[in-house]
Amino acid sequence: MTQDLKGKTAVITGGSKGIGYAIAASLAAAGCNVSISSRHASEVERAARELSERGAGTVEGIVCDVRNRDDVRRMIDRTVERFGGLQILVNNAGVGRFAPMSELTPEDWDQVIRTNLDGVYFCCHAAIPHLRNNDDSWIINIASLAGKNPLPGGAAYNASKFGLVGFSEALMLDVRQYGIRVNYIMPGSVATHFNDHTPSDADAWKIQPEDIAELVMGLVRFPSRSLPSRIEIRPTKPPRR
Repeated sequence: MTQDLKGKTAVITGGSKGIGYAIAASLAAAGCNVSISSRHASEVERAARELSERGAGTVEGIVCDVRNRDDVRRMIDRTVERFGGLQILVNNAGVGRFAPMSELTPEDWDQVIRTNLDGVYFCCHAAIPHLRNNDDSWIINIASLAGKNPLPGGAAYNASKFGLVGFSEALMLDVRQYGIRVNYIMPGSVATHFNDHTPSDADAWKIQPEDIAELVMGLVRFPSRSLPSRIEIRPTKPPRR
């Protein structure tokens, strides 16, 4: 039996654009109430307004830096207070800093690890007490193929995504008996603003944010007796080198 999403509540970090925005749009269209977060007030308020107008569910924008535990706790508490519960957490916020180790600054290392790894921990830690109140809940972590494939100049990013893969697999074992299903998605190249990139027609060969949203929708509608815990996704036809 697939899941009826109408009236359920989701939190999506990094939801003002790209993958997070597409996931929020799909969940809201299915009748979910959604909280999206971003560090930038103007961006998250604009996105929430647009998404509320497009979807059947209500979308609220919350300013939150996932590196800040107090911000994260306020985001989760505000969501539960506004919508009466929490069933879906999508950890999507992420950054990338790429440089050879000799040029990788401590500040860059700290930003990547604290956003991509610590931020996921903070969100899960704050959300799990609420997710456990349901018969069926989801934590979906947006990882990367960089979580198993090292890149030149990718020491910080690889470390964060390798760590996120291990974290997700251990978390899955910790919470599955409470009705919380943990999944992580490992995309290859996606047409987003990641790493200060501006998407254009030249990115048509890449995975599109809506493709990741389609995966998320399949997961949260999946029969509760089964757990698809890891998904890898790649562009079908990348450019020849």
